[in-house]
Amino acid sequence: METFTELKELVENPHYHEQRQKSLAGLTDSMIDVPIIEVISGFNKLPCCFTMQSCYGHFLYNGQKDPYNLDPLPVTNTIASVEYRIAYIAFCIDNSDSGRRLSEALKEITAFEPENIQFCCAEWFWKRQVNSYALQVEPDRFKHEDKAILDYKEALNMEKIRNGFFVQLKKLLRQQIRY
Repeated sequence: METFTELKELVENPHYHEQRQKSLAGLTDSMIDVPIIEVISGFNKLPCCFTMQSCYGHFLYNGQKDPYNLDPLPVTNTIASVEYRIAYIAFCIDNSDSGRRLSEALKEITAFEPENIQFCCAEWFWKRQVNSYALQVEPDRFKHEDKAILDYKEALNMEKIRNGFFVQLKKLLRQQIRY
């Protein structure tokens, strides 16, 4: 599945508030990866956006085949390669002053690790919901995919980046709440 396309400009969406209400009414914590429930909940409290999908980012390897695995990578020298299923949050952003500020703040998150974090659109999301964007954590060379095969050392680095990414999002939320 292609996850990355270039950013599009926010467009008018007269149905944003109804779409937001409908989307949030169907969302439960059980649908969200446990480590990011607080982050997703925080974004959904902002009136200028709602989340559409998210993933904490999962690591599968020989001996760990659970696609929803939340465990950290083990410290070992027996794992050669790891399948990384990307960490991301897909948002719908309101075309408003606060929505534009949020969009700019989300773009700035990429500065934390520009070779491995992208703020983008996904065409299939946009077709379902205008003004939809994704913030994803994945090596740039795999940015068009929703998973990647990494050597163990790079997977350890991606795990560190993913964890830092969610810390950055928590900081951003604290700043957004002050507006």
